[in-house]
Amino acid sequence: MQTKLQELTEKIYNEGVEKARQEADAILNEAREKAAAIEKEAQKTAESIVKDAEEKAETLKQHVDSELKMSISQSISALKQELANQVTMKAVQPGVKEVFSNVEFLKTVVQKVVSAWAEKDTLDMKVVMAEKDRKELETFFKNQLADELNKGLELSFSDGVKSGFKVGPAAGGYLISFTDQDFISFFKTYLRPRTSELLFEQDK
Repeated sequence: MQTKLQELTEKIYNEGVEKARQEADAILNEAREKAAAIEKEAQKTAESIVKDAEEKAETLKQHVDSELKMSISQSISALKQELANQVTMKAVQPGVKEVFSNVEFLKTVVQKVVSAWAEKDTLDMKVVMAEKDRKELETFFKNQLADELNKGLELSFSDGVKSGFKVGPAAGGYLISFTDQDFISFFKTYLRPRTSELLFEQDK
């Protein structure tokens, strides 16, 4: 009896242990499967994040490269334009300033402008010259343009005119400027393309 009881006890124990082991194995297997699934998902997520980061990095690189090329191109273009301006100014400015500082030149030009104006319109005309040239020009024009002055031509001098002269209707409304800076600007605009071509013709 004692032996049977012991055998029964051992059987129950063994069956319990075996069942517990099986349950434990099942739990472990399930845990391993879940862990593997989590690891796989984590790896997939990590690969997606890395791929997304690489794509964004490539897009950013392309954008930066494009902006850099554009900036370099604009800088080179601006530098070329500035060089062309400097060369043009170096060539034009001294000559123009020298001409406009020549009082004899101003006398001739003003007389021709007045004559041309008189042919197309009345002598309701105003000529404004530099105050610094008053001493040399006022008496001359009063003698040379006496008839025109009697017919409505008005001569005046102003500190606002640094060189050359300005003309317009005596009644006002507008003045056309003939100063050294006006001609420098004109020649600069006219010559700059040719100067650029001469300076940078190797780029063609």
